[in-house]
Amino acid sequence: MTLPRSVLQQPVRRPSGASPDAARALPRLDVSRRSQRPTEDDVIALLADRDAAIVGMEPITEKVLSALPNLKIIGKMGIGCDTLDFDALRKHEIRFGYTPGTNKLAVAELTLCYMIAALRWVTPLNMAMRNGERPRMKLGKGLTGRTVGIHGCGNVGKEVVRLLAPFNCEIIANDIEDYSAFYRQYGVKAVSFDELIERSEVLTLHVPKTAETIGLYTDAVLSRMRPDAVLINLCRGGIVDEDALYERLKSGKLPAAAFDVFEIEPAINDKLINLPNMLSSRT
Repeated sequence: MTLPRSVLQQPVRRPSGASPDAARALPRLDVSRRSQRPTEDDVIALLADRDAAIVGMEPITEKVLSALPNLKIIGKMGIGCDTLDFDALRKHEIRFGYTPGTNKLAVAELTLCYMIAALRWVTPLNMAMRNGERPRMKLGKGLTGRTVGIHGCGNVGKEVVRLLAPFNCEIIANDIEDYSAFYRQYGVKAVSFDELIERSEVLTLHVPKTAETIGLYTDAVLSRMRPDAVLINLCRGGIVDEDALYERLKSGKLPAAAFDVFEIEPAINDKLINLPNMLSSRT
């Protein structure tokens, strides 16, 4: 019997206690450990003659699926499905599986890390120390008691709310969905988008990348933020105007920002990334 062939975008381990014979009975599994996000052509080469794939942020488009007639099923790991063409999936009768929120805690923890680092000026102070300076008077400020605004209170946003509990923050949120029961349980106040922008001392973004959110945070929107606010984005690149963000950070009109997503990935906007008050990681 010929077993189906699959490809996985992340390392996989045999479950503890599983016998080698049991492992051999599984479909053939190939693992990709690419350090850079693949292009459509990369995906086509990677999935050639495969029956199934587990993907992360790889582009699954009409071009890709047209070139992979053997592919029958795709599983998605991670947050967001904006790299998948669902019309193409339906056209090619590809079965698709996705469990939202599987990495919500990891993203929420990094969000809190970014909040504290941005408020306490960790990046510029570290850069100054490396340059031989000893900036004793630049201490930043703490997270405790701040007004934290959450744009998008879905899986990740809710985890952020839970993790903020010990900090006694005033939490305000804006979402197109009605999460009133959750808000009541955790003391979150639902506000308009305008109030979210204008009141937040820490504004963290957790919205999907859609036609409505692409380019949403323009210079005009950023200009309405508090002069002491910090901006956190761990959802998707392209939602914040990076040129406008650069100008506001460079001028000091926005004290700090922390991103792990960018309009073009892997990130190429070095002028933004290299600003001392811009904390970034990952892409």
